[in-house]
Amino acid sequence: MSSAAAGAHPRTVAELRAHGIRVLTDARVQTPEVDAELLLAHVLGLTRGQVQAKAVTGSGVSPDDRVAFVEAVERRAAREPLQHITGVAPFRSLELAVGPGVFVPRPETEFVAQLAIDALLAVPTSRPTAVDLGTGSGAIALALATEVPHAAVWAVENSPRAYIWARENVRTVGATNLELVFVDLADALPELDGTLDLVVSNPPYIPDDAIPRDPEVRLHDPAAALYGGPDGLDVVRVLSKRALALLHPGGTLVLEHGERQGADIRALLDADGWRATATHRDLLGRDRATVALAPR
Repeated sequence: MSSAAAGAHPRTVAELRAHGIRVLTDARVQTPEVDAELLLAHVLGLTRGQVQAKAVTGSGVSPDDRVAFVEAVERRAAREPLQHITGVAPFRSLELAVGPGVFVPRPETEFVAQLAIDALLAVPTSRPTAVDLGTGSGAIALALATEVPHAAVWAVENSPRAYIWARENVRTVGATNLELVFVDLADALPELDGTLDLVVSNPPYIPDDAIPRDPEVRLHDPAAALYGGPDGLDVVRVLSKRALALLHPGGTLVLEHGERQGADIRALLDADGWRATATHRDLLGRDRATVALAPR
């Protein structure tokens, strides 16, 4: 326990919230107020809004919960991801189980999922088909399966640890129109070649020497989900070839990437024969995903 925690003896929701914000601010956590309230909500079994309300009304907290909260704050101050501490990560309308060994889904990937959902909804058939290559926690695939319930969705993952998290999320969400497959994306689903409407992926795309600044990413996200070779595009090259095989002519590829990679990825896809390559900016105005159509 930190010296601040030992000296302050916070007992109420408001005092614990203030303690958490102070400790996380000192630790240079980017969103100390949000994280403190979410940790309190996790420990107390409340929503964040309920925590804010109880902070105003002076509600007390049991000794066991006080200890649990202070310990959770210390873990977060050590830059353990918030989602590893709470065990869940929100993604669109879903709450996904995450932890060591799986990439924590990011808010910006919700934008990529929306591009994929829009493409799938535009398919003029009663049973559109899609695959998420390198699904990790299952975030994009589960968004597709739940938000386009008449679709058939496959999710592919080759990391044993990530696969376990994805399997748990598929079970919890109850997406019966989603099939999870343990296989390398380079060899995925040859029985579906030439038939799919959509391929989507958030592959590893960080260049090997571009080490992320945030300790949460650098120390806790699996390296296999982050790094994509010297230029960050090794897996993208494999994806381009595999997606061309999986999609029917005119099918859609949606590919997440870094904000400075749009031009390189368009050039790569154009060279492989893709049509209508276009890079899309996320809500912060950063290049986030490139969409392309399989040649007819």
